[in-house]
Amino acid sequence: MMNKYWLSAIACTLAIGVNAQQKTLTAKDYEYAEGFMGYNTSKYIDNPGVSPNWLENDKFWYVTRNQTGTQTFLVDPAAKTKVLTTEYKSVSAPPRRRNRNEELSPDGKKAVFIKDYNLFLKDVATGKITQLTTDGVKDYGYATDNAGWKHSDAPIVRWSPDSKKITTFQQDQRNSKDMYLVTTNVGAPKLEAWKYPLPGDKEIATIRRVIIEVDQPKVISLNIPPDQHRATLSDDISSSGTFDDIDWKADGSEVAFVSTSRDHKNEKFRIANATTGAVREVFEETVKTQYESGQGAINWRYLPSSKEIIWYSERDNWGHLYLYDATTGKVKNQITKGDWVVSQLIKVDEKTRTIYFIANGREKGNPYFSHFYKAGFDGKNLTLLNPEEGNHSITLSPSEKYFLDTYSQPNIPQVTVLRSLDGKLVSTLEKTDISRLTATGWKAPAPVSVKAGDGKTDIYGLIFTPTKIEAGKKYPVIDYIYPGPQGGSVGSWSFSAVRGDHQALAELGFIVVIIEGTSNPDRSKSFHDMSYGNMAVNTLPDQIAAIKELSAKYPIDTTKVGIWGHSGGGFATATAMFRYPDFFKVGISESGNHDNRNYEDDWGERYNGLLENADYEAQANQNYAKNLKGKLMLVHGLMDDNVPPYNTLLVVEALEKANKSFDLVIFPNSAHGYGTYSPYMMRRRWDYFVQHLLGAEPPKDYQMKGSR
Repeated sequence: MMNKYWLSAIACTLAIGVNAQQKTLTAKDYEYAEGFMGYNTSKYIDNPGVSPNWLENDKFWYVTRNQTGTQTFLVDPAAKTKVLTTEYKSVSAPPRRRNRNEELSPDGKKAVFIKDYNLFLKDVATGKITQLTTDGVKDYGYATDNAGWKHSDAPIVRWSPDSKKITTFQQDQRNSKDMYLVTTNVGAPKLEAWKYPLPGDKEIATIRRVIIEVDQPKVISLNIPPDQHRATLSDDISSSGTFDDIDWKADGSEVAFVSTSRDHKNEKFRIANATTGAVREVFEETVKTQYESGQGAINWRYLPSSKEIIWYSERDNWGHLYLYDATTGKVKNQITKGDWVVSQLIKVDEKTRTIYFIANGREKGNPYFSHFYKAGFDGKNLTLLNPEEGNHSITLSPSEKYFLDTYSQPNIPQVTVLRSLDGKLVSTLEKTDISRLTATGWKAPAPVSVKAGDGKTDIYGLIFTPTKIEAGKKYPVIDYIYPGPQGGSVGSWSFSAVRGDHQALAELGFIVVIIEGTSNPDRSKSFHDMSYGNMAVNTLPDQIAAIKELSAKYPIDTTKVGIWGHSGGGFATATAMFRYPDFFKVGISESGNHDNRNYEDDWGERYNGLLENADYEAQANQNYAKNLKGKLMLVHGLMDDNVPPYNTLLVVEALEKANKSFDLVIFPNSAHGYGTYSPYMMRRRWDYFVQHLLGAEPPKDYQMKGSR
């Protein structure tokens, strides 16, 4: 009887085991999901947009594509005509104005470049070389672009409009700390070492500002102490690829510039005499958190002809433009005002005293949708120039009498129109057609609006659901996160047929959400500052609140929540797994800056403040690794010169000390992105969520077709 009992029990156990076996996803399932990637969907999109090739008198031609082939149109704005043409066959590359390590003068006759830490001038016509500086040395070179994670050999200069002078700097890094990485290879590894200051370092990169006369070489040092290696819009003085915060007078006699403090709290507007180097202090602005001069573009302008300055400020809690007297440094008047944000100053017409700018949030609906406006210097006659709902992208014609306006919404394709500068419609050029795409089963993500973690602030996002939803079934949810604070998870709010692999993941049996959390730009100053001084908040209370709210409308299983992100999103993912371990069950943290004391100085000191004024220790992920309950994959490239891999290795060490199981993917010779290994990482990401969040078995070593 005993043997018969045990045999029955074993049989029952085996039966339960068989019934509880994991669902298996096949290579065909992955192949179907991969069909929603951009390299598989782009062929189904007709008339995807307009890229103008400008001719004389604002005429232009462009090529459009549909399933029958390509067509070329010639547009004449003055005649209001758009005609088919065969005159222009293809888009040829524009003439190469300079190699990437030279900076060409406005008249095209001269170029400057760096050699042996000094600046040299080349005559374009003859090739004659003239040395401009002689005292540049290692770690104290002229116009160098190698602070933090920058390693460019291009000179950071700004030419005067008359091509007779440049303004640049001598960058002092002699006492800055080094960062080290080593390659992985057969034989001795190669050491990569460069200057990489960290928050709290006593010595960081500074710049000695100079003006250089190029025809008869002369270096004029500005009579101010060295400035911090900082900018008004982003982290460093060359974020835009040129010397930021510089505005020359047309005749080259003066140059206006802004000096930014180390903690980004203080801005000094200055005007230098380009002959003597004398500097006049015009005004300064100090903020409690961090100053920025716009949302995507530097928005101040020096207007020497009228001795005025257009200045951007968030002093009334919204990003607006102010008119200053350049002689007295006093505010003449506020130009724009209201509960909305000026994002980019596009054009200043000094003759008519009119500004043209892009702004967010003035019209009803999604506050991230941008529109084009004009207004007088006095703030009067504010006019909306493109009223259609959506996110607008503006391209001015060469004469600036017309503009191309492409507008769309995340779920509504682009329309491109041509307007005169007063906003009058000249013609509708193209409407993107996605009918062939939708016929394949594709569908757009749904825009959503929910409440933030505080229960009262409106936040926005996108949700991706499987194209075939089973009635009565609840789906695990994957939260893609990028917490900013310089920009959020969604990215562009314009139409895009594909956003990464979000829809592809949804097709494997998930609901994917992208939530633009608080503490990000394009809204009010108070909105952006919600997490100032504590980046470890990482918008996570907003993510949790959003998922819970969305579960009332969508078939989301809130007991199965996954999260992933890259860089700042990697930081946020590990924070989610450690600080909210009962909510987030599976996480994939890629290249995260887990401890901002181990990331470049200008990032943390901008959004946290100086080390002595903020608790960086309390924000570091490794200090909470012991709380891990779910499944966590950590990923990093060992040659990451942006976020050094030691950020992730600190977390690895803490997890090992805490006796926690986790997964680790290393790319030995990859930088911040994974390059040729990106398809491999995507496949590993799919596998991880399928196995641990969906509870299914993925196909073994599926090869992404788009990577072949």
